Amino acid sequence: MQTTLDFPKRIKFINKSVNQDPEFQTKGSAGFDFRADIDQSVMLESGEFKVIPTGLYFELPTSVELQVRPRSGLAAKHGVTVLNSPGTVDSDYRGEVGVVLINHSQYAYKIKPGERIAQGIFNEVRGQIMVELKKVTKLSDTNRGAGGFGSTGKK
Repeated sequence: MQTTLDFPKRIKFINKSVNQDPEFQTKGSAGFDFRADIDQSVMLESGEFKVIPTGLYFELPTSVELQVRPRSGLAAKHGVTVLNSPGTVDSDYRGEVGVVLINHSQYAYKIKPGERIAQGIFNEVRGQIMVELKKVTKLSDTNRGAGGFGSTGKK
């Protein structure tokens, strides 16, 4: 399958934090870690959510988005995850990437300076490249129809 991107793609970024630059940890890594750019620890109480700054800024090509996804270990061990997962950084955004973390556990969680809090995944965007939105008054029928939210069963 041919894609609209030529790889490898160079992505420009600025790191205004004291943390190390983002990098892929292994050859098989799908993404890189976002680290908390905070001066002191931040407490995330049970059920609470906060935007945690990363100190990272990106210049993305129009055909690329940066997805902000949870780190599996943080979610599995502490119940802390990305609230709007996946969060999307659009190609025309030039501000600092913030990570919206939520604590689903019953215990408070302390976010430490420099802690790895989420992961970033670059993804090809086909929306504006290959899709044209067309307003109509009726959609075609299917067997499923409007069934959603578990309508196809568990098995």
